[in-house]
Amino acid sequence: MKSSSSSHLSLHAAQRRTLLAGLTVAATGMFVLAGRAEAAAAAADPGAVHIDNFTFSPATLTVKAGTRVTWTNRDDEPHTVTSSSNPRTFASGALDTDGTFAFTFDKPGTYPYYCAIHPHMTGVIVVK
Repeated sequence: MKSSSSSHLSLHAAQRRTLLAGLTVAATGMFVLAGRAEAAAAAADPGAVHIDNFTFSPATLTVKAGTRVTWTNRDDEPHTVTSSSNPRTFASGALDTDGTFAFTFDKPGTYPYYCAIHPHMTGVIVVK
């Protein structure tokens, strides 16, 4: 009877290992697909900057002259997109959740910016 019981336990252990292996492969596939979707979205809109978790992402964005850059606030807190230059090249005003601001960069140069509400939040647009 003991050998039957240990065979039964071995079968369950083998089934668990197979199930875990399948779940690992599925989870890995989901991460790969998510990464591809994120890369595809970035390629589809090379002028997109997201505001999330009190950061601009990407922190540095390089674009060609004439590109329209759009910032989207995905945070639960309001944020601004404010040029660091004086006089200001651009300034959004407060953006609530899902709010957007767009600016077209016509001239090559480096354009640092920050959130006027949370000055530790900074970003840079590099125009080639």
